[in-house]
Amino acid sequence: MPTPVTTPTPPGSAVDAQVDVRGPRFAAWVTTAVLVAVLVVSAASPVAAGLLLAAQAAVFVVGAVVGPRRSPYGRLFALAVAPRLGAVTEREPVAPLKFAQLVGGVFATVGVVGFLTGLTLLGTVATGFALFAALLNAAVGFCLGCQVYPLVARFRRQAPIVS
Repeated sequence: MPTPVTTPTPPGSAVDAQVDVRGPRFAAWVTTAVLVAVLVVSAASPVAAGLLLAAQAAVFVVGAVVGPRRSPYGRLFALAVAPRLGAVTEREPVAPLKFAQLVGGVFATVGVVGFLTGLTLLGTVATGFALFAALLNAAVGFCLGCQVYPLVARFRRQAPIVS
């Protein structure tokens, strides 16, 4: 089977504002594995769990800033997985995915603080929330952050201007 040829899209173009839905689901599976590893490691070493979770938090932040296509897991999907799949049949918008990555980054950061300051329960609970959201996206394609995004976007537009 020939490898599909893709042409780069300029940032900000209409095509660039959409991604193959399989990419974020792949990223959610990788994230799920990392977060499970964090919880397993935390039983033996909260500091090691905090460091591993810090790496995942960095991945979340990169995804929130540059988008799912250019995030570490997005790059991995594009290089190792996408060429083995068929043509893209469904796309989704980037903005809600970036927001979901931001929310994941917040939970992961809270978890890191918990693990590294001895508040292991805080680290475990924050990691558990992030794990729940990642597993939900990976297993059934339901992006919790993406569902919250329109509500947050609506409030942001309706915020009164204070002078």
